[in-house]
Amino acid sequence: GGLILFAIFSLVMDVFKIGYYSSFYSCLSAIKIIYPIVQAIFVVVQTYFLWISAKDCVHVHLNVTRCGLMLTLTTNLAVWMSAVTDESVHKAHSKLKKNMTDELYRWLLRGNLSSSAEDCNCNSQICQIFKNGYFWLYPFNIEYSLFASAMVYVMWKNVGRFIDHHSHHIQRLKFRLFRRTFFVGIMLGLITLVSGLGVLILYEVQVNSSTESSKKSQALTMYYVFNIACLGLMSLVCIGGSVIYRFDKRDMDRHKNPTRTLDVALLMGAALGQYAISYYSIVAIVASTPRDAISALNLTYALLMIAQHTFQNIFIIEGLHRQPP
Repeated sequence: GGLILFAIFSLVMDVFKIGYYSSFYSCLSAIKIIYPIVQAIFVVVQTYFLWISAKDCVHVHLNVTRCGLMLTLTTNLAVWMSAVTDESVHKAHSKLKKNMTDELYRWLLRGNLSSSAEDCNCNSQICQIFKNGYFWLYPFNIEYSLFASAMVYVMWKNVGRFIDHHSHHIQRLKFRLFRRTFFVGIMLGLITLVSGLGVLILYEVQVNSSTESSKKSQALTMYYVFNIACLGLMSLVCIGGSVIYRFDKRDMDRHKNPTRTLDVALLMGAALGQYAISYYSIVAIVASTPRDAISALNLTYALLMIAQHTFQNIFIIEGLHRQPP
């Protein structure tokens, strides 16, 4: 489901890129238009392939299968690196253009980007929509490439693998609290998601459009208070889930599983980035002066971020090693 969602947004991004580059094809290389078309075809074919074959364990033509899967994996990584580079270059150009006059900006780019879209005039409204739209959709394409790479890697590890189908004696969970009210979690999650989007929109509008420092401080306070409350609740829920696991009599699955190993590695790898950000935030806050309310909220936010990721990872890893019900 997640792969299809990211694939749909990636296809929309490719459509926007095709529309944007087609607006001034006369001053661009044909490869600029051909590339998103080929990428869209690749996304469609790969998504269909993963949808019908993700759970297969191939036992014939092993070398050819491994070679094809590894080629697909490297292609996804190449697409990922290309998307990250394009997004970074676009952000750098946007910041450069914002801080310079149009004449100086064009003079700096003339030597390096004479054949790129930066030198072409995008004056029509539809062209601006395409231009702004596909850059906003880059994160979905980046996530799609990573998602597909992980799935292809699992398929590559499963080539020639034999699965033990013998059943285990399972004792079901006797802790029946909230068994019939599971929808409460879904509703709370949706409420938190909608509230988070609202807070993020208000924060972006207040910080980027307002010139008054008081309004920016209010926006920062609202942002930090909301996130601190969410992180605190998430930490408590993860701790509660780990406690509930203690009432679960199911055996731990100690068998080698490439899918689970990859899940744990990706989970810990993704958490390292947030740990680093929180650590350096704490160091910067402690070393900075003066220490006002915003700094205190920022410090609390960074500490809770570390705690929440720790409790969440413990809860998820414990769940991954449980036998299925």
